Amino acid sequence: MKLQPDQSDAQTISGYGPGWVGVGAERIAHNVVLGSRGERFAWAASFEDLGPEHFEQLAALRVEVVIFGSGPRIRFPRPAWIAPLAARRIGIETMDTAAACRTYNILAQEGREVAVALLLDRAA
Repeated sequence: MKLQPDQSDAQTISGYGPGWVGVGAERIAHNVVLGSRGERFAWAASFEDLGPEHFEQLAALRVEVVIFGSGPRIRFPRPAWIAPLAARRIGIETMDTAAACRTYNILAQEGREVAVALLLDRAA
């Protein structure tokens, strides 16, 4: 039984490592948001710089769920930060960046409207 399509038009992550993430043949070396519909923009400078305005950017994408890759270890966003997502009934899942990349790809290839916000730790 075939459970998923052979190809997807969704933007997917082709690789990742300390301080970088690959999208196709491109290597991105800054914190970034990627969306399954092709959205891509630079994001917060660091976890310490995060605030509600960063999660408002994510809420504006109007996706089903946001995957938050918090770096090499799990760091949860403060409830006040994610209020813009809750107000629009958008789910958020927090995990380390490597797991976030894998999870995003699975959801995007299933055809879900998903975004991933990645904090890339150059020192990892």
